[in-house]
Amino acid sequence: MSDHLPAFHDLYVISDLHMGGEPGFQILRETERLAGFIRRLAGEPLTRRVALVLNGDVIDTLAEARVKGYVAMLDAVDVVAAIIDRSAFKPVWDSLAEFVQTENRHLMIVIGNHDVELALPAVQRMLAARLIGDKPAARAQLEFSTTGGGYPCTVGGARVFCTHGNETDAWNFNSYEELARLGRRVELGRTLEEWHPNAGTRLVKEVMNEVKRRFAWIDLLKPEKSAAFGTLLALDPGRIRKLPDVATIVPAALDTRERDRRLNEQLAAKPLSDSERLDQLLGPNLRALRHAAPRPTTSAEAMLLSAEDALGAPPGTTAQPEETLGTGQYIIDRLFGWITKVSKEEALRKALLDWLEDDPSFDWHFGKNKDDRQIIDSVGTNFRFIIAGHTHLARAIDLGGGRAYFNSGTWIRLMKLTQAMLSDDDAFKPVYAALADGTMDSLDNGGFIKDCTTAVCIRVEDDKPVGKLLVVNGDGSAQHDKTIDPKA
Repeated sequence: MSDHLPAFHDLYVISDLHMGGEPGFQILRETERLAGFIRRLAGEPLTRRVALVLNGDVIDTLAEARVKGYVAMLDAVDVVAAIIDRSAFKPVWDSLAEFVQTENRHLMIVIGNHDVELALPAVQRMLAARLIGDKPAARAQLEFSTTGGGYPCTVGGARVFCTHGNETDAWNFNSYEELARLGRRVELGRTLEEWHPNAGTRLVKEVMNEVKRRFAWIDLLKPEKSAAFGTLLALDPGRIRKLPDVATIVPAALDTRERDRRLNEQLAAKPLSDSERLDQLLGPNLRALRHAAPRPTTSAEAMLLSAEDALGAPPGTTAQPEETLGTGQYIIDRLFGWITKVSKEEALRKALLDWLEDDPSFDWHFGKNKDDRQIIDSVGTNFRFIIAGHTHLARAIDLGGGRAYFNSGTWIRLMKLTQAMLSDDDAFKPVYAALADGTMDSLDNGGFIKDCTTAVCIRVEDDKPVGKLLVVNGDGSAQHDKTIDPKA
């Protein structure tokens, strides 16, 4: 039986643009490059049926200070309109309008976990009006996929499935049923029901946005769990007291009863001590470093150990570290001073060398990680090409058996610390200065941002469909990084 899937000669996929936020808080930089790439696609021969999929997290309403809650509902149209008309992002939307108004060009916008407002009919009407302009016939060339079903199509007879990827991520799973219900109530002018954000949304709004205002690189440095969080606690160890108990943020990919049960259990449990919360946030590398520290011998060091033992104890039972040495200085000394007998700067350099050794984040042909495997396993084997985003890490992997997996990566800034930058004290000084300053300007001006704007292309060549991971150049042209011709 035919699936009646749309068929194309060329399919291009980009994702994780994260358009949102005011200057200084914006993580998308290469907007002119992106606009140039889209215009080049519009200029392809009109005899070819060309599709462009924006595969989730196209905009980022979580970066908008005006959105006080977890989701913009009553003012969603105004919020999204303000983003697309902002001078930093307007060139991209102008090029998208040019693309979709061109004959034989088709634009699909897939929902992610940072742009759930795209599920609202009013937002879709506004975007459609902005994109099709005075060419109503172009409306047939614009589609929205906002129910969590991704976007299936065919290229040269090969079945292709595009999905953002958060659907298999327990922390960032969208409740599409709740979204649809909220959308209906907005359309009817009814009172809104309570919105239950997923765990990732809570983490961004309750924790990460505040951190990002001080340290812009927290979203950009890979890998997040070791290098990013470890560096954060090294530079601002007092931040530990400002972070909520991560365990109380329950993944949303649980049914309501199970979610409530787990949350109630956690809230009823004995609160974590600061020492336990520190272990939870540090991850295995820093945790091992912390517990491997030698026992103190001097009276000053003994006082530090006493302070550590007192962390989380009821007031009055023993001296609290904030009353003696201060939580921030305590963590600095405990993690770095006793272990290495060197400065915090030198200790962080050595720790980063450890964390980043053999890090595969920027190895686009690295084998599947947990996130990739979950996405692949969720898609039927009758799809020859699977294309995802969400992880911000580009991938091109031949799965064998005539199938291939791609991740289109991201267009936001990504920070890559090379071995050369960490090789010695002198090389690390400007890195440390930029990390400590924390501003986007210091990262851009210091040359620490990796130039890795990527896209995926599935097209027919020599009468057969092939998949390509593309690297997009500054002028919007693209070069092939890896081509996969899956053999059955």
